[in-house]
This record gives sequence, structure tokens and C-alpha cells, in this order.
Amino acid sequence: MPDFPKKLQKKLSERAENNSLRYLPQVEDHIDFSSNDYLGFAKNEDIYANTFQFLLGKGISQNGATGSRLISGNHQLYSELENYLTNFHQVESALIFNSGYDANIGFFSAVPQRNDLVFYDELIHASIRDGIRMGNAKSYKFSHNDLEDLKQCIARGRNAIQDEHKVEIYIVTESVFSMDGDSPDLKAFAEFCSSNGFYFVVDEAHAVGVFGRKGTGLIQELGLQEQIFARIITFGKALGCHGAAILGSKRLKSYLLNFSRSFIYTTALSPHTIATIFSAYTYLGISRGIAEQEALKENILAFKGKLKTLGLTKNFINSESAIQSCLISGNDKVKSISKKLLDDGFNVKAILAPTVSEGEERLRFCLHSFNAKEEIGFVLQLLKNQLK
Repeated sequence: MPDFPKKLQKKLSERAENNSLRYLPQVEDHIDFSSNDYLGFAKNEDIYANTFQFLLGKGISQNGATGSRLISGNHQLYSELENYLTNFHQVESALIFNSGYDANIGFFSAVPQRNDLVFYDELIHASIRDGIRMGNAKSYKFSHNDLEDLKQCIARGRNAIQDEHKVEIYIVTESVFSMDGDSPDLKAFAEFCSSNGFYFVVDEAHAVGVFGRKGTGLIQELGLQEQIFARIITFGKALGCHGAAILGSKRLKSYLLNFSRSFIYTTALSPHTIATIFSAYTYLGISRGIAEQEALKENILAFKGKLKTLGLTKNFINSESAIQSCLISGNDKVKSISKKLLDDGFNVKAILAPTVSEGEERLRFCLHSFNAKEEIGFVLQLLKNQLK
């Protein structure tokens, strides 16, 4: 084998020295407070069986898609699912991507044009940042969930351009932030964008399945779907499978399938993957799926109630979602506490710098419909003991 490049080895060594070197963990049988499987759909046997029956009913026994959707991979289930998504999410069109990462880099690298302005929340997901960097628009971050700071950023950005009439402005946020679990005032942001002719883009990865009637998401729960230029939804969180979609107008769909490189130049998802998404959405709408959503809501309330009882509320970022984060400064300390909880049988992920800002390291508790109230109480008591 050739020698490993010295510059790359230096970067790995630096990560190891500050205790932030990533590695692939072993999947072990611990109590789950770390996965994005909020409703337990990833291991749901009914969804698994229904997927197989769905494929049999369609007469499909195909393993792969055989190519990109623009060549040979646009099998019949794609149009059926995209039509279903438009009805379920009350939007003109839907375009399925292979993952949330693909959807975000595909949208943000292709849609905002040269000299356009993109204003994004400072805690926006890394995939959105990557997409913006791949595009030609100018971009500015604004303080987290801060509409007033956004207004000031827009004013400064406009002052730096020569012909405002040739510039489109995109405002980007998440309905539920992946690391903090909190939400912006979406109604205020949507009204601001509508009244000024700005294009509002919202990532709903951690909201679909958790919020809204039958899990439609926070945008629909608030009745804002008509004010959103584009919504990015993913199927790998609460829906327990894989893939993503961008929801918007028919013209947006046409533009993306012509210019979004992460859509054009990739092999399509297999029929089995699309069938699994169908089965998960169907399960969301039946009584058992609705019961899982209610159980999750009850566990969120139980978790927050236990924080108050134990005097831990001050340690956590305020959140009404399934993501509850306990700030513990320093990679060494947060990794140590995560390890001790793991030794006691609880899998709680330590989020380290540089994934989050230095000093903002945290334990990220992901709550699920299947977590028992006793498990919630026990893990938080253990946490309190460690924080002492």
C-alpha cells in the first residue's frame, strides 16, 4: 500500500488529541435514547410484512432500479408515491431523492442563482451548508431562531448589491433543529417572507411523523403549507426507512429534475425502498400508527416532567420535540458521562465539537414511543448523579 498522505494523518491526529475522532460504533442491545426511530417504525414487523405484500400485489420482484430515474430507473412506484405525498402533504408536487443529504445539496446547489442571497439559521444542518457552498449564491447566517437578526442581515446584504431587482432572496430554517430540538416561530417567519416576496425553505426532517395530524409535520400543523416555497422531508427518521422528498410547486419539480445534479446523476431507489415508504405512510394513518404518535407525545411530556422534578431543566435546551439536549461542556466530560450511562445499559449519544460549537457539547436524548416511563426516570436519575 502507498504511504498515507502526511497532511491527512495530521488532521486525524488532531482529532484524536482533542478526543473528537469519529469511529463506527458497534450496534448493541442497550435501551435506545439515541436513534432517530421516534415511532419504532424501523423495526415494526407489520410495516415489514406489508411492504412484501405490497410488492406482491403489484407483481414486482425486482431488486434494483437499474439506473437513474432519467434513464431506466423511474419504475411505476415512484409516480404513485409522489402523487400520494402531494395529497398527504397538501402540496402541488413532490420529487423523491435518495436521502436527505442528496435532497439538500441538490436543492441548494441548483436553485439559488449567482448573486441571489441565501440567509440561513446559524444552526442549520450540515447538508444545507454543503449545498449552499456548492452553489453560486451569496450566503449569510443569522442568529438562531432570531427574526430580528435576520432582518438586519437582509438589510446589510441588500446594501452590498448593486441591482436589487435582479436578486432573489431565500430564507432557510428547520422546523425542528436536529441538535437542539427546538423550533423557530414559523408563523412569524412565514409571514415575514410572504409580505416581502422572499422564498421560504424549511427542512422538516425531524418533524414529519412527530407533529401534525397523522404525522404530516409542523408546517401543516400550523397551516403554513401555502406560504412555503420548498419543504424538505425525510423518511429515515420517524418513518423508519430511507429516502427524502422535496415538496413544492410543479415548476420547482420540473426545475429540479433538470438541474439538480444529486437527482440526475444517481441510481434510483429500489422498488422495495419505495414500497417501504408507502407502507410506513399507510401505517401512520391507522389506529396503531396514531397510537405510536400519542405514546411519543406522552413520553416527551414525561421526560420534561421528570427534568423538573429532578431539578435538571436548567441543564437542557428548551424543546417540545423528541430531541432533548443536555449541555455538558467539553468533549472529554460529555464522552465520559455517555460511557457511564452506556455501562448502565442506556445508549445516549454524546455530541462533540466540531459537530457543535466548542463549549456547546451535549448529551442528545432522542425519545421514542417505545421508551418506558421507568426507563426515562432511571436514565435521568443516573444523569443527575453524574452531573454532581
